Order: sequence, then C-alpha cells, then structure tokens
Amino acid sequence: MAFKSRRKYCYFTENNIKEIDYKDVKLLRRFTNDQGKIMPRRVTGSCAKMHRKLVRAIKQSRMICLMPFTDTGVE
Repeated sequence: MAFKSRRKYCYFTENNIKEIDYKDVKLLRRFTNDQGKIMPRRVTGSCAKMHRKLVRAIKQSRMICLMPFTDTGVE
C-alpha cells in the first residue's frame, strides 16, 4: 500500500515573509534540528531562494552568538 505524501509548502511564501532577520532566533530555531544543524529543503519544504536566505541568516546568528553552533557536548 503506497502512501501519498503531503505537498510541502514554503513557510516564508505562505506567510508573505520577504526578508529573514538573523536576530529572529525563534523563527530560525524552527529550521534547525535538536543538534543545531540546519535542516535541508526537502524536510522543511522551503523554496530555494528563501532557503539560501535562511542559511545565511542562521550562519550570521551563530557568528554573533545568538544561536549555538551545536547543542551537543554539554552534559
């Protein structure tokens, strides 16, 4: 029995978000997994243009210590 997968839509296009701010950590965390890695497009469903902006914003946020590079290693 084959399951029909649900079409993923770009979160940013649906919510009419044109620019992604690197200071909006709450939004950026939504696109990282529990280890702090950036989730791929095929998982998040974001379009290519917005995913590039998202990756750039996450990396900027990491560089100024708003987001951690990884969440592992702390026990």
